[in-house]
Amino acid sequence: MKEKGFSKDFIMVVIGQIISLFGNAALRFALPLYLLNQTGSSALYGTVTACAFLPSIAMSPIGGIVADRVNKRNIMVALDFLTAAVVGGLAVCLRFGNEVLLIALTLMLLYGIAGAYQPSVQAAIPVLVRQEKVMSATSIINTVSSLSSLTGPVLGGILYSMYGLVPVLILCTTCFFASAVMEIFIHIPYQKPEKHDHIVRILKTDFAQGIHFAWKENRKIGEVVLIICGINLFLSAMMIVGIPYLVTEVLELANQLYGFAEGALAAGGLVGGICAGIFAKRLKFSQAGNQIMAAAASVFPMAIILFLPVSAIVVYGVMMVCCFGIMMFATIFTVQMISYVQIVTPRNLTGKVIALVLMVSTCSQPLGNAMYGILFELCRGAEAFVVLFSGIVSFALAAVTRKSFQSMETEYRNA
Repeated sequence: MKEKGFSKDFIMVVIGQIISLFGNAALRFALPLYLLNQTGSSALYGTVTACAFLPSIAMSPIGGIVADRVNKRNIMVALDFLTAAVVGGLAVCLRFGNEVLLIALTLMLLYGIAGAYQPSVQAAIPVLVRQEKVMSATSIINTVSSLSSLTGPVLGGILYSMYGLVPVLILCTTCFFASAVMEIFIHIPYQKPEKHDHIVRILKTDFAQGIHFAWKENRKIGEVVLIICGINLFLSAMMIVGIPYLVTEVLELANQLYGFAEGALAAGGLVGGICAGIFAKRLKFSQAGNQIMAAAASVFPMAIILFLPVSAIVVYGVMMVCCFGIMMFATIFTVQMISYVQIVTPRNLTGKVIALVLMVSTCSQPLGNAMYGILFELCRGAEAFVVLFSGIVSFALAAVTRKSFQSMETEYRNA
């Protein structure tokens, strides 16, 4: 490993992420849109996308366990080749089978593969970079994800609008195949575990080890997970359900403007990731709660403008700025928390613990989505109160949990 900067292997991991995540972002945009265009059913659209979300939750802990027992490079290569095969197979089978079923199964497979893939990437970071560069490295990976989320849907949407779905599938298949081939040449230090046992017993034992470390040996990680669950429940879910509803139904603006709002979220994530990398040495784990307070505070202008008798386009403009701010601060917080887990967790447990954090914190998202769907339905004509509720609860949660972050800096220094 180089003394200054990042190693060649980490740079190759980043390049692989750029190619792979771009393909994922384009597919997650094009496949549901194609389904909606073909059927015209928003209920079917919502059901399929909700079902696609579940395999990611289920596969994250398995991916984490495998990441600690198998060479992480081999996992990345195998899963990228598998994704290329799945997407290429869909391009061939669309002409012969039930399109709705094929797309639903493909989305479920893609989300499941992504859930198993990310723990390997996150667990590889502390192996490939020095401890003082872990947060910078994590911010780079997060920035790549945000950039892919910004450019993937745009370029995928242009290609889909001009040529249809199959060229998008061919492009994405090429992306995943190229990423897998490049990752073959990455070297990630790996020590084969000595213990050999039945696969079911291994999964059970390893999962229990991850839970024990996060909730017994280092309770701060467990507290972090619960805080993230709360933020997903009250803030993230409001953004996911509220933004499309407010833009298209309440403000009655075009779907294209909703796309720009999604772009504002992705741009905020991109800037947040860049800021986390630039200011990595200045960011203190003890002050991580401030980022969530800032994100929650960014909700209030959105709620206030909804109360005022102004034009829809003015409300929309304020919402765009708020979306950018919320995502920027939330991304900085996410980078800090993932970096903390990577640093304080023993190398043989990193994959399992990160996967556990991702799985548990994500579980609150569907519940939050359902809650806000009901709240916006019950509060028709008074949607500003729902947004205000999200801001107040999120800000209070961040304020109450600030003490949980104060002892993190000491544990980080001792790691």
